Amino acid sequence: MKKGFTLVELLVVMAIMAILATLIVGGFRSSQARGRDAQRKSDLKQVANALEIFFSDYGKYPPASGTQVAACSYNPGTGAGTACVWGSGTLTDGKTTYMRTLSKDPVSAQNYVYRVSTNQSQFQLFAYLENPEDKNCIGGDCANPGITVTCGGTYVCNFGITSTNTAPTDTLP
Repeated sequence: MKKGFTLVELLVVMAIMAILATLIVGGFRSSQARGRDAQRKSDLKQVANALEIFFSDYGKYPPASGTQVAACSYNPGTGAGTACVWGSGTLTDGKTTYMRTLSKDPVSAQNYVYRVSTNQSQFQLFAYLENPEDKNCIGGDCANPGITVTCGGTYVCNFGITSTNTAPTDTLP
């Protein structure tokens, strides 16, 4: 009599291993997305803190250039500066460095969005969170945040940090 496994036993073991591998890979991918989302939240909070310090010095937030902060090499006399590229720009007025490097979204297809009101008294920062169940999404609904601001390509921003006198909305005064 030969000892060994039957074909059915081998198939059952392989099926169980495939199910376990799928669960592990799925869990790993969702934890990576949650990690990137935590990085986005931290990045925007740091930028918001730098903007608040800038506001305390000048009584207004830096201007915007498209979706970027226009305060790299900020000139207080003219009230203008060059657009800070996310991931490489330094928010500075020449004497104070408010933020050495403005963070960049961890996914290359996405970007952060900065907007400021016409009188520069309010700002909004936006990002796209990957985790559809994140409780910090705008309006508590990551899939339908109620705004149309895009964070790169087809990604509708669903997370925002703002100055205390506004909320994440489609428009600013």
